[in-house]
Amino acid sequence: MPKSRASSDEASSSGAPEGLSPTGRTDGVSGRTSGAILADYQKKGIGARVGFGRRPAVLVVDFMRGFTDPGSPLGSNLDREVEATVRLLQGARQRRISVLFTVTLYEPGFADGGLFIAKVPSLRILERGSEWVELDPRLERRELETVIEKKYASAFFATPLASTLTSQGVDTLLIAGCTTSGCIRATAVDALQHGWRAIVPRECVGDRAPEPHIANLLDIDSKYGDVVGLNEALEYLGRLND
Repeated sequence: MPKSRASSDEASSSGAPEGLSPTGRTDGVSGRTSGAILADYQKKGIGARVGFGRRPAVLVVDFMRGFTDPGSPLGSNLDREVEATVRLLQGARQRRISVLFTVTLYEPGFADGGLFIAKVPSLRILERGSEWVELDPRLERRELETVIEKKYASAFFATPLASTLTSQGVDTLLIAGCTTSGCIRATAVDALQHGWRAIVPRECVGDRAPEPHIANLLDIDSKYGDVVGLNEALEYLGRLND
């Protein structure tokens, strides 16, 4: 299905931060570009930078077969986003930075899915033991990299993620995965609310359609974290421990 493919190199004098395209992408209502909206927000004191901290971790949210295989009812073509995330993981692993993954899955009977299952019946394919709950093999997860099981959108809700990050002394969370409008946004919001700097490399996140992808990148960048280009994230990782 079509998705946003705007390049992070499209930064201009419009005031849009690197990683969020200021041109050719509108809000779908007023016709204004993301850059114009951000510029207006910044005049009003909305959309400052949280910046990078000193102790990051990389969190890959739900890049699992159920979402990255177009043959799945929940899936779409996220090949470019997965490839970008592989680059992010390579940078993190070279610096021995903590890497974590999430998968959404349910027990037989789906009682643990609550109203989420009622709202999104296709989630029933994500039953424990199904091929759809396996991590995308292109990520090449290492044996000691943590996998967190979740039931809802946020990687923090009813999971040990917060305590895991706290125990590791993490202050910055680089968030990759899908979908931008669902689990990525929810995780970025909760990261901020728990006191972590949420950084979203835009090439590393995707959605089923461009409109929610663009709108939610704008919202995350305005209120909850920093949307950056993948190269900026890699440069940050490369500076650590220098």
